[in-house]
Amino acid sequence: MSEYASGTTVSTERSKNEIEATLRRYGADQFVSGWKDNATMLGFRMGDRMVRFVLPLPAPSQFKTYKATRRASWRSGSSHVHEFTRTRSDQAALVACDQETRRRFRALSLVIKAKLEAVASGITTFEEEFLAHIVLPGGSTVYERTRSELKLAYESGKAPELLLGFGGAK
Repeated sequence: MSEYASGTTVSTERSKNEIEATLRRYGADQFVSGWKDNATMLGFRMGDRMVRFVLPLPAPSQFKTYKATRRASWRSGSSHVHEFTRTRSDQAALVACDQETRRRFRALSLVIKAKLEAVASGITTFEEEFLAHIVLPGGSTVYERTRSELKLAYESGKAPELLLGFGGAK
């Protein structure tokens, strides 16, 4: 499966600047970014809503090994694919990690831009698009506050039906 922006050369800084410019264009009046451990946080205010995205970042150690394939052909015309694990040098692992970091920033830029355009086009509302990321009093997001209840609902089998509210169902 191909991942969005897997070969991007756009720097993380340029993607972050693009996100900030997009937010300004759609009406955000505050923007903040920072990092801790292996994650970057981007936050903004639009209207009276504070929104926070936490982007998990990969560690170079995740790229020390990778799967490779080799196709072997026989004279009979049949072929077989061999999959094996390869090891990267420390420098190559850093390069692969940096590539994945750039890809994730490009994906986040796309997500934010698509959500804001959906709202601006009247397809959906701001709350519908950003609900999980809206910051509540006390500093947690809606998702952080509700994830355990959602998990319990699905584990208990008492989750709402998927199309329950579709078309004004009673």
